[in-house]
Amino acid sequence: MRRQTFLSIAILAVFIPSIRANTESRRATIVGGGGGIGKCIIEVSVDDGAEVEVTGDTGLLRTISGQTATWRRFQCSAGLPRNPGDFRFIKVRGRGTAQLIGDPRRNGGRAVVHIADPKGGRENYIFDLQWRGSGGGPPPGPPPLPPGRGPGRFPIAKAIRICQDSVTDRLTRDGYSAVNFQQTIPDSNPGRNDWVIGKVTGERGSGTRRFSFSCSVDFSSGTVRSVDVRRR
Repeated sequence: MRRQTFLSIAILAVFIPSIRANTESRRATIVGGGGGIGKCIIEVSVDDGAEVEVTGDTGLLRTISGQTATWRRFQCSAGLPRNPGDFRFIKVRGRGTAQLIGDPRRNGGRAVVHIADPKGGRENYIFDLQWRGSGGGPPPGPPPLPPGRGPGRFPIAKAIRICQDSVTDRLTRDGYSAVNFQQTIPDSNPGRNDWVIGKVTGERGSGTRRFSFSCSVDFSSGTVRSVDVRRR
């Protein structure tokens, strides 16, 4: 019995350090921010399988299988709030899959992303965590409405969201993946009060394409009348 006990301790002494070695923590580099709108850009190098967990301004990178996963970038405009009013996960780059398996709104403020890279060799994965508002109170109101917007009209923040969804659907149908919005704003030109415009990128094959887009939005019903996406 004593010999078995010593053997078990010896096995644990070897096994436990290997578990710790497969988890690497990092503090985010905070750049800009404020105004209730936040974003983290995360880049990691993965060989087979890994998970990224973000709480506040701290990230944990766990290697599940394959070579040890490593941090490449962890940059945020602010720490992830415990209960954001709105939250989005956007995969930007990576040949395998990256999926949000832990939503901070239902996971105690923890965002967890699972990465599976079945092909041999390392691959860099880039994804964004975006949020608006904080659980410390109601989310901040939408940005100022364009001229002519009165109370009771469809919020501009929702108009932007449905425009982005329509653009994503259009690019996905055209064979593009890793859609990443660089800018989405109301059109301030005269006579264009019901338009949302912006810039976006999408990947197809081995290259990244750049597009400009515009959406005509019915602010009374919250529907998109038309979507135009053009290569830049």
